Amino acid sequence: MNDVVLDCCAGLDIHSKEIVACVLQTVDGKKRPKKHLKAFGTTTKELLILSDWLDSFGVTLVSMESTGVYWHCVWRILQNNFELRLANPQRVKTIPGKKTDMKDAEWLARLTRLGVVPHSFVPPDAIQELRDVTRYRKRLISDLNREKNRGHMVLQKSGIKLASVMKDIYGESGRGLLRLLINQTALTTENILAVVKTTLRGKVPELKEAMDGFMSPHSRFMLDLHLTQIEHIEAQIARVEETIHTYMIPFQEIADRLDEIPGIDQTTAAVIIAECGIDMETFPSSKNLASWAGVCPGNHESAGKNKGGKVPKGNRYLKRVLSQGALGISKGKRNRMKSFFLRIQKNSGKKKAIIAVVHLMIRLIYKVIKEKCHYRELGENYLNKKTVYELQVV
Repeated sequence: MNDVVLDCCAGLDIHSKEIVACVLQTVDGKKRPKKHLKAFGTTTKELLILSDWLDSFGVTLVSMESTGVYWHCVWRILQNNFELRLANPQRVKTIPGKKTDMKDAEWLARLTRLGVVPHSFVPPDAIQELRDVTRYRKRLISDLNREKNRGHMVLQKSGIKLASVMKDIYGESGRGLLRLLINQTALTTENILAVVKTTLRGKVPELKEAMDGFMSPHSRFMLDLHLTQIEHIEAQIARVEETIHTYMIPFQEIADRLDEIPGIDQTTAAVIIAECGIDMETFPSSKNLASWAGVCPGNHESAGKNKGGKVPKGNRYLKRVLSQGALGISKGKRNRMKSFFLRIQKNSGKKKAIIAVVHLMIRLIYKVIKEKCHYRELGENYLNKKTVYELQVV
């Protein structure tokens, strides 16, 4: 058993309506600590009472589980008076067969007293606000794609084959044609020419044939609903992106440096800063950051045999956006990153090559942010030059 490292600490089991707190206090140097248990509400008034109750025992460290979003308000109230630790519930599982709220709080307090509660990364408020809007933008984009697919299904059911003639049925010209269908406007050459732009003006016969379906009143109603919702979501995305731009002003210099790395643009840089923050002292090394992101090889070895090396879950928002960037690198022009991708792909396949490139990108991100340096492209033949990867420090 580990040696005791704290004389007075607390564990909190947090729920939506109730918080169970357990304080373990060493009294007169005795080995067995004195236990104090009490339940509190989750209103601001109750949280202030909880803070005073913890302070009355001289608590120095408080641990809590990252259960949903319920811990946020507790953290905000207690962060100015105590050292706080946020624990992953999977890593502080209680003893099987002893699952109650009080037992959970006591178990968390015991782990805290022994100093074995793993740290979780909790960024400052400015980064958390940026994280909220970047994640919400991702959800809005997903909603937008789903709504476009629903509208496309309505057209297919009605025998409308616009997608076979034009690339984007929700562009300016496409929406004009959809409004003709919704409003039951006669599909004459003049009416079609009035709404289409660019090269589509030379495809009027094909457009007329593609729009010759059987739009029922119900189909027009559903298409109108989907198109209206699409426009609403696009307006929301524009508003969110404007907010992200405002939040990124203090971090623009870092974003510009990240933008120099292949596969990363300003949008990706905003997600990186929102998820990782700008203080790399939180992560002892780039390997720790890669592990936190979930792109390092998994470890599952027993009796000298490796039983699988799947990557862990990690931060799915960061992993997803960097994987998209790595995929773009694989389809882009030849450079150092693409040469690395092709070399890994040849031996291990495309999926593992994507993860390998993401791992490399995270190492670069770590160095760029921590050392405030610029990315230097070594070229596609960097291995032939017998040089190692490096960054030019400014």
